[in-house]
Amino acid sequence: MLAIGGPTAGSLSTGGFVDTQAENARAADLLQQAAGVGPAPAFVALVRADGGPRSPATARRVAEVAAILRADPAVARVSTVQDGRPLIAKDGRTLAVQAFLRSNAEPPARAAAARLERRLAGRPGVLLGGTAMVQHQVAKIVKEDLIRAEMIAFPLLFLISLWVFRGVVAALLPPLIGGMVIAAGLIGLRLVNEITDISAYSLNLVTGLGLGLSIDACLLMVSRHREELARGPAEGAIGRTLGTAGRSVVFSSLTVAGAMSALLVFHQGFLRSMGLGGIMVALLSMVAAVVVLPPVLVILGPRINALAPRSWQRRTAEADAVDGFWHRLSRFVMRRPALVALAAGGALIAAGVPALGVRFITPDARVLPTSASARQVSDALRRDFAVDQTTPVFLAIRAPAGPSTAARLARERARLARLDGVRAVAPPVVVGPGVWRIDVFPSTEPLAGATQDLVGRIRAGPHAAPTLAGGLTAYLVDEKASLAARLPLALAIVALATLLVLFVMTGSALLPLKAVLMNVLTISATVGILVTVFQDGRFEGLLSYQSPGALDATQPILMAVLAFALATDYEVFLLSRIKEAHDAGLGTERAVAEGLQRTGRIVTAAAILFFVAVAAFATSRIVVVKELGLGTGLAVLIDATIVRALLVPALMALFGRWNWWAPEPLRRLHRRLVPAGGAR
Repeated sequence: MLAIGGPTAGSLSTGGFVDTQAENARAADLLQQAAGVGPAPAFVALVRADGGPRSPATARRVAEVAAILRADPAVARVSTVQDGRPLIAKDGRTLAVQAFLRSNAEPPARAAAARLERRLAGRPGVLLGGTAMVQHQVAKIVKEDLIRAEMIAFPLLFLISLWVFRGVVAALLPPLIGGMVIAAGLIGLRLVNEITDISAYSLNLVTGLGLGLSIDACLLMVSRHREELARGPAEGAIGRTLGTAGRSVVFSSLTVAGAMSALLVFHQGFLRSMGLGGIMVALLSMVAAVVVLPPVLVILGPRINALAPRSWQRRTAEADAVDGFWHRLSRFVMRRPALVALAAGGALIAAGVPALGVRFITPDARVLPTSASARQVSDALRRDFAVDQTTPVFLAIRAPAGPSTAARLARERARLARLDGVRAVAPPVVVGPGVWRIDVFPSTEPLAGATQDLVGRIRAGPHAAPTLAGGLTAYLVDEKASLAARLPLALAIVALATLLVLFVMTGSALLPLKAVLMNVLTISATVGILVTVFQDGRFEGLLSYQSPGALDATQPILMAVLAFALATDYEVFLLSRIKEAHDAGLGTERAVAEGLQRTGRIVTAAAILFFVAVAAFATSRIVVVKELGLGTGLAVLIDATIVRALLVPALMALFGRWNWWAPEPLRRLHRRLVPAGGAR
């Protein structure tokens, strides 16, 4: 599987953030089809102007760079001017050369980036950037960082598994099963990529989520199997394990897959890729845990405890004792349930308050480390050049060529120039049959709120002819609108999947609703922490990044779905054990104490292992990947500690017998779905 899935990284897209149905995308397509060239520069080369911008040495160096760019077969046009003026830095020390491609589609753009990077490598005083270079360098760094993250994660995962299981053989199983799920997930991505473009960022999700989910399931299965071996005859141990822990794994995996399917409703390929990757690894981890692992456990039998010193086994037995730490913790919580619920809930709400001030941007060169040439070019364009020289708001206008149209568009140009926030407006030009273009240069940065407001005023018109507005700022405006329009449906799918699976598992109407509320608290706390760290720029030195002052617009949505899925994952583990004890005749308080004691150590260990698996991506040099790794890891830790250990038992104590309540129609439905004895 590794041999087949290994090359997947090189074939995946680094884009996928564009809603192809949005106005910005339609404007870009119209201009490209009419002119036969991309509407925005794919490459920007910065050339140092030794001796001044008009010296012979500078002219020679600019001409050489322009010739190299022009010689590439993908390049349609090369320019050193914008709006009729030379692209010269404010201090006169740097000139910019722009290259426009015949098509801004990602595969040819990235191929051109690789060629031009080689041809300009080592040339003194030249830096190559632009959107195509961003795509190329992101793909290369993601692949390198993925390998490094795995090298960090796997040894740590084995050591933590060894600490949990107190035995070498048992500790080897979770990382091995996790590695198998990752390999299968890479094959899945490669196959799906043959049908539709898959984002390279999904590699990190498939690796981190696949590893985490499979390890969680494996931990639950192996620990329950060892418990069954110690409790009764070895012949039926695997059957009892599958009937209890295996059932929990199936419910958990289906819940995660259902939650991740919510990402498929968005028009952005990035989110759809994450959804497809999440569904694949959730189902693959389920198959690995209930199909691949049980035969291994049967073959091993009592040897699952091999290479485990007796002192380690004794400590494990003591940790699992009915009066262990988790049992005592549940008793403490259930003696003061209201106080604990208020304290834990208040802490989560306080952590989520910063989320109210979240600001959004779209991924650009700032996701790259400062060592990348595309990042250096982007920073220099913002810092050293007149504002917005290379990223205008472009208007694609459908109108016939002729003097009357030219006169009307001249009046349009004058109207646009009078809008607040406009620095300059280029004259209208014909770019193809029946298509004109006007470039509007804002006086503020492309992603600034004032520039986004300007796009709204430009689109509001009135226009002299049918007009579409595009460009980087319009792209961000459209992305936020597209995400907001699809968000209610996505949240409804996530909530419905959680409610349905937990109802089938428990037969309760209240417990699924409580789980949804707990998940919302986990999500708000996680997004609040992400805002505090990445938007406000905390721990930049420790995490090795520079804050862009906002979050990528897709990250809170992705975090919300992932946190919801993973929180429900642990909810299933805990509730299944509590229900098992309750069905055996224990009262609610004793059932909660028994369930928490039996799963507390495993869920905590699973959360730590999951945190290591995904937080390893916080070492990535790509800010978006860093946000994904740290955010997912924190969501898991918050849920496994504050929520599962404190809030859940406190609320179950407060609800008492109402935990298992459901109206009679739902009870009848549950009896049909799960016949008597089928819930065990």
